[in-house]
Amino acid sequence: MNLVLDIGNTQIFGGVFDDETMILSFRKSSKTEFSSDEFGIFLKSVLRENNVNSSYIKKISVSSVVPEINYAIHASCVKYFKTEPVFLEKGVKTGINIKYKNPAEVGSDRIGNCLGAVKIYGCLNFIIVDIGTATTFDILNDKKEYLGGVIMPGPKLQMKSLFENTAKLPSVEIKHMERIESATTVDAMRSGIYYLNYYGISGIMNKIKEDFFNKKSVITIATGGFSRLYENEKLFDHINYDLILYGLDELIRINDDLESKS
Repeated sequence: MNLVLDIGNTQIFGGVFDDETMILSFRKSSKTEFSSDEFGIFLKSVLRENNVNSSYIKKISVSSVVPEINYAIHASCVKYFKTEPVFLEKGVKTGINIKYKNPAEVGSDRIGNCLGAVKIYGCLNFIIVDIGTATTFDILNDKKEYLGGVIMPGPKLQMKSLFENTAKLPSVEIKHMERIESATTVDAMRSGIYYLNYYGISGIMNKIKEDFFNKKSVITIATGGFSRLYENEKLFDHINYDLILYGLDELIRINDDLESKS
């Protein structure tokens, strides 16, 4: 079995794969600091409570955009699972040809999503939209070339900016909107954030198609926690909340194959 961990700015998203089938997913806050022992015990307890024998975990892969907790993550994997985790970082083979001027600048979560897209849907032209703390647009062509992307504030950051930088606007829950509602301040804020993202995402995807793909067929995929806002819309071809977990499982397989050939 493989254990995969996506360390984000807000949450740790994890999963367990048995022969390429995901049998468990879980989340934990990454906002609070923890020791390697605390994290190792957390992982063991999650597996135990879900009837997964931790001794069956043989490989671990990690994507992290929070460098300050990487040591604790690494140490917990070694101590509690007796395995050296594969971090999705510079120098690790992915099969993705990164065309960024400085490939080291590309967040590991973005490459993980690309790996997941290829694994699940095949070698196609993709726009992958990860709607989280930040909303990122990643551009991958059918040659597995990563062409870059776009970054904008995510819905929660937009709401936080309104709340913290105005005197009277409240903090509101962001939710799906069937129509523009404007009878109250809360409704007005929710409508503004929801449709700012809906039309912003739609417009950016159309501009990427125009600038990068020249009328070629493109598959659009949404992932990330806030992609649930749009699951009843026809904004994307696919919504896959677990995309990066499949990418991290594939990362283990790619590096195992390379080891066996070396």
